[in-house]
Amino acid sequence: MQYFILATTLALLLLSACRKDEKFTTSSGDKLEFSVDTLRFDTVFTELGSDTRFIRVYNPHSESIRISKIQLAGNQQSKFNLNVDGIPGDKHEDVVIYPKDSIYVFVEVKINPNEPLSSSPFFVYDSIRFETNGNVQHVTLEAWGQNANYIPNRWSRDSITLYSCGGGEVVWDDPKPYVLYGIVAFDYCTLTIPAGARIHVHGGLSRTKDQDGKTIIYNSGRLFFLQNGRLNVQGTAENPVIIQGDRLEEGFANADGQWTGIILGAGGSGHVIRHATIKNSLFGIYVDSSAELSMKNVQVFNTSGVGLFAYHSTVVAENCLFFNNGTHAVQLGYGGDYDFTYCTLANYGTDASALNMGNGICDDPLCANSPPRIYRLNASFTNCIIYGSKRDEVNIVDFTGNKGTNSLVMQYNFDHCILRINELADPVKGFPDFLDHCNACLTPTTQEPLFVSTNEDDYHLDTLSVAEKMALPIPGIAFDLIGTMRDPVMPDIGCFEYIYE
Repeated sequence: MQYFILATTLALLLLSACRKDEKFTTSSGDKLEFSVDTLRFDTVFTELGSDTRFIRVYNPHSESIRISKIQLAGNQQSKFNLNVDGIPGDKHEDVVIYPKDSIYVFVEVKINPNEPLSSSPFFVYDSIRFETNGNVQHVTLEAWGQNANYIPNRWSRDSITLYSCGGGEVVWDDPKPYVLYGIVAFDYCTLTIPAGARIHVHGGLSRTKDQDGKTIIYNSGRLFFLQNGRLNVQGTAENPVIIQGDRLEEGFANADGQWTGIILGAGGSGHVIRHATIKNSLFGIYVDSSAELSMKNVQVFNTSGVGLFAYHSTVVAENCLFFNNGTHAVQLGYGGDYDFTYCTLANYGTDASALNMGNGICDDPLCANSPPRIYRLNASFTNCIIYGSKRDEVNIVDFTGNKGTNSLVMQYNFDHCILRINELADPVKGFPDFLDHCNACLTPTTQEPLFVSTNEDDYHLDTLSVAEKMALPIPGIAFDLIGTMRDPVMPDIGCFEYIYE
């Protein structure tokens, strides 16, 4: 009898325990917890290799929890594989974690860093998706796949790195790409980027703390030159320099805002950019007060904001193309000295004008509290196309209110240019003497042929383009943006010379 009572008691206890384990929470408020929110694989692979790491998934609740699905989110370029508590597979269903218990999820990554960027990008990512009681939670997976030069290193997304070489030179001439993290700055140092170099900038939001311990959030991914730093880009027509983001998947090919942009700090001089492509950033190039930039055969496109913003500075641009910029293609603020020759500013699908320029600045919105500060504007455009989908693709702001009639504070000239203008030349609404500053300019309608295809962002000249043979011959500029020889007597307007076959 005693044995029967003891056996019955043990059976009841076991049954009770089983029922406890089998009681599952169905509350959407009961979520999983993870040992990490991002699983990083920090190895740079120098040959075909793999690495395995794990995360722990916790059930902190007093009842069992059933995970209806554990699976990879499914990035097309995913290099990851899963193993859940010893069971391999990239998709698992009805996984149980008992109260106050946990399971292991092992993750393996396989990468060949010497494959093309299309199959082995710099930044390999995916995530593990957990579905529980209607909740969806993710753990991010990150790895570095391409054999590249990481500047300063792959863990510096929130860093500010200053290169100072005592007035010397840093040359990025390694055949492998360069991938920049955080803000990379130069002072008392020249950065030379030779022909064929590929520069990729890892962008995104970064966090830091100020002196009072307050968190500051800012856009990372910047190439910055202080007053005594200098940028020297020396691409060629055959081997241009490419500066872009580090997301190379097909869906990011034309995506803007992937990194911040290039900043030439106040007072800097001697900046040179030759035969380069700058794309997929928040802005292309920012030239700060009194800085100087010479740019030839440069393309700036797919930017969230302005392509080139020059502020109270000096810029000489030749054979340059600006297109698909979120605001202005070129903005010249607070005066300065500017010379554009054989350039194309194409502006389609935005509310901003292709070219915006002015001779002043307000220290508060609408100059409500103080008058604007004025600095003379001296801007020259020769053989340029400034066109787009707005009725006025040239916008001029004269902060003196004189509408450009005072040459001491505003001088501008368009010579053999193609412009889309409307109200700008209106005697009442615009600048009454604008056409006096426009020598041999053309103002074609949108029905007249100009580019090959604006929908395809192809700004070569159409077969019947109004720009053909209409430019002013300029000694010393014998080739166009891509190295095509210009007609020495009757060249074409814009950055491209039409090729007759």
